[in-house]
Amino acid sequence: MLHGLTTDQRDSLLAFARFVDERLIPRAGTWDHQEHLDDSIITDLAAAHLLVPTLPTEAGGTGMDAVTYGLLSEELGRGCGSVRNLVAVQGMVAHAILRWGSKDLADRWAPAIGTGSVIGSFALTEPEVGSDARNGTTTARKVLDGYEITGRKKWISFAQRAGVFLVFARLDDDPAAFIVERDSPGLSVSPITGLLGLRASELGEVHLDSVVVPESNLLSHGRLTFDLVATSSLDYGRYSTACGSVGLAQGCLDASLDYTRTRTQFDAPLAEHQLVQRSLTEMITSVEAARLLCRQTGQMRAAAHRDAIRQTLIAKYFASRAAFAAAAAAVQAHGASGVSSDYPVQRYLRDAKIQEIIEGTSEIQQVQIAELTLARS
Repeated sequence: MLHGLTTDQRDSLLAFARFVDERLIPRAGTWDHQEHLDDSIITDLAAAHLLVPTLPTEAGGTGMDAVTYGLLSEELGRGCGSVRNLVAVQGMVAHAILRWGSKDLADRWAPAIGTGSVIGSFALTEPEVGSDARNGTTTARKVLDGYEITGRKKWISFAQRAGVFLVFARLDDDPAAFIVERDSPGLSVSPITGLLGLRASELGEVHLDSVVVPESNLLSHGRLTFDLVATSSLDYGRYSTACGSVGLAQGCLDASLDYTRTRTQFDAPLAEHQLVQRSLTEMITSVEAARLLCRQTGQMRAAAHRDAIRQTLIAKYFASRAAFAAAAAAVQAHGASGVSSDYPVQRYLRDAKIQEIIEGTSEIQQVQIAELTLARS
């Protein structure tokens, strides 16, 4: 795991691993069961400058490089997928505001999100519009006091606790992005519960009933808004998901190694049975390959390589599929114990399936990867 890393990156990885072992792993099962994160974990992340560490220091971050952020995402994914998702979403919202918003918007909201004083939510998906998010039906119109927004957003991570929403709508037939505060009249959130995985991500459906925001809350408007704001934000989240999938797969491997070493069948530890060894080998190889792919992607992102977006798509596609395969194999290796809440592999399996859907489904990425590769030649 340490090969090819700088001394600082190695030290950071070890610190991240300690944080996860101490603060996440003991509580991840409880959060999953309750479908809610403790407020204390947000305080812990903010105190350790891990909530949006890629922000500059003046905005509450540490200016963390892409490779190190990948290491953080991997470790968070090993410990709790919902916490990893929280960190990714805060980065998506804060960076969008910092990059595309006015100075007043950036000064007000980026540090607030970076330090955890307010939670941000990325409101893009709609009840009838998922992968085709570019064609959302939420609308905005100019009014005397600013802009009036009407529509619904669904499957929005941390909508239940968010204090500010980055909302995408159509204004004069062009895409637009707005900052909408939670206490805005006409805004309400309906919790979404009973999810398959990432249960502590506190999803909600956001209702916008003629919500008026001041003119200064317009983040971006124009035909390139979706490509610039939404796509760059999703790219940020996609990299986190890719690296988090590696961590999830590593968690499955660790659990399987521990269990098969100690569980005896037919007078021998499971780990000595050849079919079990075959399954372990598939997990080991997939974890190592996905990790190397994500490390390479991090290096390309750090260098602002022109092929970094395509590489991120490849990493997310491969790593999320590898994580689901590893989780399925881990449950199988545990037998009946694998479907019990006494063991984390059942949670890993549920969370892994979500990784193949969020930030672009595997099917959408098959199209995107092929199209981008064909365009290079």
